Amino acid sequence: MPLWLIPIAYTVVSLLAGLTLPRLEHAYLASYTHGMSVGSALAFFSSVSSGMMALTGIVFAIAFVMVQFSALAYSPRLVIMFASNPALYHTLGIFFATFAYSLTALAWTDRGGAGTVPLFSTLLVAVLLMVSMLAFARLVQSLNDLQIHNVLRKIGSRGRAVIGTMFRSPATEARSDPAGGSDAPMTPRSATQTLTYTGEPRVIARFDVSALVRLAQRADAVITMECGVGDTVLEGTVLLQVMDATQPLPERALLRAIRLATSRTFEQDPKYPIRLLVDIAIRALSPAVNDPTTAVQALDQIEDLLRRLGRRELDAGRAFDAAGRLRLLFPVPTWQDYLALAFDEIRHFGTTSVQVTRRLRAALMGVSDVTTLEERRNEVRRYLDHLDRSVGRSSFDDQDRASALLEDRQGLGLPRKRPTSPSSQLEPVQA
Repeated sequence: MPLWLIPIAYTVVSLLAGLTLPRLEHAYLASYTHGMSVGSALAFFSSVSSGMMALTGIVFAIAFVMVQFSALAYSPRLVIMFASNPALYHTLGIFFATFAYSLTALAWTDRGGAGTVPLFSTLLVAVLLMVSMLAFARLVQSLNDLQIHNVLRKIGSRGRAVIGTMFRSPATEARSDPAGGSDAPMTPRSATQTLTYTGEPRVIARFDVSALVRLAQRADAVITMECGVGDTVLEGTVLLQVMDATQPLPERALLRAIRLATSRTFEQDPKYPIRLLVDIAIRALSPAVNDPTTAVQALDQIEDLLRRLGRRELDAGRAFDAAGRLRLLFPVPTWQDYLALAFDEIRHFGTTSVQVTRRLRAALMGVSDVTTLEERRNEVRRYLDHLDRSVGRSSFDDQDRASALLEDRQGLGLPRKRPTSPSSQLEPVQA
């Protein structure tokens, strides 16, 4: 459901309640009263309704601060994560509901000159007022989410969730594809149908894998996706090809199985949280900010995601039907792609910081220690050699260069291991 419908739903419900509850109360519960005078009740309802509009303006101001701060301090791609917070829209909805019902209660006070104040409507407005205050306090407390460690933790949590969803089987376990389909040799196929994109630039957010498999099974075909999740598709871009189909597949159904969005999302895209973390790190390493500690904190989350990916079966770009026959192929990143995305830019912009190079080395050593496949460990070792050569070409003097080659999970604080890669030719200094 679109988030903007949340406050609308609150408003509609409160208006319906305002049209029915006071009438029922006036007809059947008129004998229940309290000691509040008509003038006091009118002042109370008027104050509540006008105060809700003032609080609504404050909520918009808080939302603007959160969006503006996240865009300037971290990354403009984080704006959507803060602006789409459901708590913000629920708070607005509670304010709208309190405003609308207090107005209806105001209209039913001293109805027809009876000199009475509706008891239950007054209590309901008081309850809505207290709930509004609690919601406002919670919204103000959410400003704490703008702290850098909370931002990084939230991005890391989204990344861990998508990794757990997409890559269920550890790399050391047997493949779970039915009938051993994942190990079947690939045979040459001929394209019988090609689907191209028409429209303004959009981003592929996710594939409906089960729907595509059913469509391919219907025509006894194999669907090959030419674009991956996170790719931007333009006018004339080939989205997919249908191989060896016995009949044409409906293009409308194929298009429905490809979800397009205006920007990248976390769905089926484990690269995106890493991309956001790297953006925050390299922004912190820019000369205008010069905050290497933030880059070190980002590397904590990046290392955790790489550790999880290193133990997973990354060959998730194939899908099979119930009989174990291959039905869908789509591009997925390799282990080398993840390493380059996670570390290349940070290494490039962080070679002037001893703190960052030490934390980079610790991250790579940690990933190497938990990775289960020797091929992946070799890739990490080659990257360590690349890091050491980058440090060797840096502007550090001999002592700083030797310090930069130490492994330190805090960046600067607690070195644990000496450099062990073949490219490290410097004499270590005493830590």
